[in-house]
Amino acid sequence: CFVGTKEMAFIYAVTSAGLVHSVTRSCSAGNMTECSCDVSLRHGGSASEGWHWGGCSDDIHYGMSFSRKFLDVSLKNVTGKSGSGLVAMNLHNNEAGRQAVAKLMSVDCRCHGVSGSCAVKTCWKTMSSFEKIGRFLKDRYENSIQISDRLKKKLRRKEKSQRKIPIGKEDLLYVNKSPNYCVEDLKLGIPGTQGRECNRTSQGPDGCNLLCCGRGYNTHVVRHVERCECKFVWCCYVRCRRCETMTDVHTCK
Repeated sequence: CFVGTKEMAFIYAVTSAGLVHSVTRSCSAGNMTECSCDVSLRHGGSASEGWHWGGCSDDIHYGMSFSRKFLDVSLKNVTGKSGSGLVAMNLHNNEAGRQAVAKLMSVDCRCHGVSGSCAVKTCWKTMSSFEKIGRFLKDRYENSIQISDRLKKKLRRKEKSQRKIPIGKEDLLYVNKSPNYCVEDLKLGIPGTQGRECNRTSQGPDGCNLLCCGRGYNTHVVRHVERCECKFVWCCYVRCRRCETMTDVHTCK
């Protein structure tokens, strides 16, 4: 029931990106015999500008190649074909995850020189944190593109009026619209959001406005009892007070 949705697109992309990130990190750390640092950058740079490549640049090329072999080949083997719309969609989203890691590569440098000057810089390429990559893919998820499930020569948008707009390598694609996650559906395994605790002041995904899907929320007071103001008494025990606090808890209607 969730096959071909934008949520599935995000899962494929973030899984592929995670594999690239993990393998590449292992290469740079020297934990794998098949790879190490990116040696293609050695002895390069710009002497006139006072910097050169050095250190250990992340070998993202090996990480991406490993991800393609591990995920894409197995996907084609399981389905037995690569011409269907769903398979093409999944392969595209796998690659979108890899492209996200490559796009967010950055250059770090270290200065060298007398008395803290920066006469010469040694620079290397490094991957962004996976948190940053995840935020990038989350943005792509929120702007994902619906495509036709009938694959002809290439992937194409569902909306005929938009088919002239090209699909980018970093775009996430989906075929089927998502079910309504707000309402309980036992057949689909969707618990709904009724009774979920939410944050009244938050504008994020945990906020009552979004989590309660516009249905509003109930507020009730909860009493918490805990030990507080604990002190060590010689010798040898700890003496505490018993503190009570009252807090408002909000749950979705």
